[in-house]
Amino acid sequence: MSPPTGTPYTSPADHAGGTRQTEETDDRRNRSLLKEIAQGSEAAFVQFYQTFESRIFAFLNIRLHDTDEASDVLNDVMWDVWRGAKTFQGRSSVTTWVFGIAHHKLIDYLRRSGKYRTEQLEDSLVEPSTDNLDEILLQKQLGHHIQHCMGKLSPDHRQTVHLAFFEDLSYREIGDITGSPEGTIKARMFHAKQALKRCLQRRL
Repeated sequence: MSPPTGTPYTSPADHAGGTRQTEETDDRRNRSLLKEIAQGSEAAFVQFYQTFESRIFAFLNIRLHDTDEASDVLNDVMWDVWRGAKTFQGRSSVTTWVFGIAHHKLIDYLRRSGKYRTEQLEDSLVEPSTDNLDEILLQKQLGHHIQHCMGKLSPDHRQTVHLAFFEDLSYREIGDITGSPEGTIKARMFHAKQALKRCLQRRL
């Protein structure tokens, strides 16, 4: 079977701010879909694809900056889901599992295309920012300014902010997805927040 065609993602903030109860309900539904996919259900796969399509596309495109490439990698990710649903062991949420696949597929693609660049490891523990950047990032009317400032971040910082704010994932979950220590994720977030704050202050 052929997976649905990937489409651009235009409003990541729509996924932010869900309650823990909603997240748990969504995860139970996604686990159920994976069980059906493991048994060969194409209908469950289509539903799973539609659930994650725009979110995974956005995650990929913040590093690739190319909708065609992001769509290609998205399809690779979803084929891995189709083929590997039975390997999901439930030690993490389904969202963390799928984004982990997407991260590894992304890095593999960047390496094959010669676009992969390593960044300096950040592992210093820092105090969390106390400014109101969290609220600012979720204000849709500031979307153009936020998009501009996000584009100024390094790929790792941009990825971390995206997963934390727009996917509402914890530092531990982001670390599981990217294979980085939680302290590194905290440090990336701290530095990314400071860079975003400086950029937004110049534009607002």
